[in-house]
Amino acid sequence: MTTPTATPRFREALTGGQAWYVVAVLTLANVSGFVDRQILSLLVEPLKRDLGVTDTQVSLLMGLSFAVFYSVLGVPIGRLADRSSRRAIVAVGAALWSLMTALSGLARSFTQLFALRVGVGVGEATLGPSAVSLIADAFPRERRGTAMSVYMLGTFLGSGIAYALGAWVVSLTASQGAWSWPIVGEIRPWQSVFFVVGLPGLLIAALAMTMREPARSSTSEPLPFGEVLAYFRAHRRTMLTLSFGFACSAAVNYGIAAWLATFFVRTHGWTASEAGTLQGALTMTVGVAGTLIGGRLTDRWVRAGRIDAPILVGILSAVGMLVTAGGYPVVSSATVAAVLLVPVNLFAAMPWGAANAAVAEALPSRMRGQGSAVYFLVVNLFAGAFGPTAVALLTDHVFGDANALRWSLAACTIGGMLLTITLLGVGRAAYRTTVATRES
Repeated sequence: MTTPTATPRFREALTGGQAWYVVAVLTLANVSGFVDRQILSLLVEPLKRDLGVTDTQVSLLMGLSFAVFYSVLGVPIGRLADRSSRRAIVAVGAALWSLMTALSGLARSFTQLFALRVGVGVGEATLGPSAVSLIADAFPRERRGTAMSVYMLGTFLGSGIAYALGAWVVSLTASQGAWSWPIVGEIRPWQSVFFVVGLPGLLIAALAMTMREPARSSTSEPLPFGEVLAYFRAHRRTMLTLSFGFACSAAVNYGIAAWLATFFVRTHGWTASEAGTLQGALTMTVGVAGTLIGGRLTDRWVRAGRIDAPILVGILSAVGMLVTAGGYPVVSSATVAAVLLVPVNLFAAMPWGAANAAVAEALPSRMRGQGSAVYFLVVNLFAGAFGPTAVALLTDHVFGDANALRWSLAACTIGGMLLTITLLGVGRAAYRTTVATRES
């Protein structure tokens, strides 16, 4: 008995407009996901006040609660993306993470909020593997870096919106004790923000079903997961340095995103609203520009014959972060710190379209869903678990002073970026070999 082939709608070649529509919807989904993911970073003080939690517990809500399930469930979801409708997977996931975010507004304890953040992670686990697979099939190599970077700019738009919304809500806490919602009743303003950012994601779930699936690069059945692991072992230097190199870079970004507003409050006496406004404005402008620059630079170097172009972009951005992000926490002037955040946002955003393009190039098409899920497992589990928490642990248990947050941020940034440069540098030659072997 032969295995039935996929229905024709999963084998269509897309026009340029259809391919970019796929990217547009996936970018909106990425925006929604990162709004839901990052909104806690501006709510640190209200959370500590109303739920009685510590810095370390807040970091677990921002990192570990989300990252574990987001990362681990990405692997079976990646296998599903290699054989099933990727648009349906994205739609179901968007509906789930949006609902879990909205319900977070009803949490009355650390445990309840932790469980709901796990649900957000489960929903968002659907997006990464599906998006990498869809975009890799919709665009040729010389345009893939730009397409991936447009998708990844959703990360910075979403984070910026989260900061801006958080700043707005925090500014209201001083003047309004509670808001009244239909059915829900009275809740505090910081709890209301979860409804504001969560419910619109249900519309994005519906939009995902309007995408047309591109023809897969391979019409064969997806490989068993054992063969995916065998491929990783055969190319372990490439896959390990790629995964952990970008994981260290992401961990630094996660740590900064989680604690930057609190840093300005504690170190320079800003209000959370002022810090969130700055953070949101830079992320939505300079961060978006950095993502696009990184993607265009990757494509330019690929056209010039540099197979390792995505790795070079990753190293360049890490050097920039080492200098600028290692410096802003320790300067004495709030103005100088704020100015340094302009290049910090640029360099922090540059490598992520390149990183996704690198993963797509290193993997055979039949395992892009599963293989990219393994990559995301390493990057997000490592970054989510260690990024925000490493900063908090240094502050709570090494320096033992909440006002030492600046030194924790500087130490984690310098250490993380040195590791990024080292790992990506060590893996360049192996990456070139992997890509050449896959093509042959």
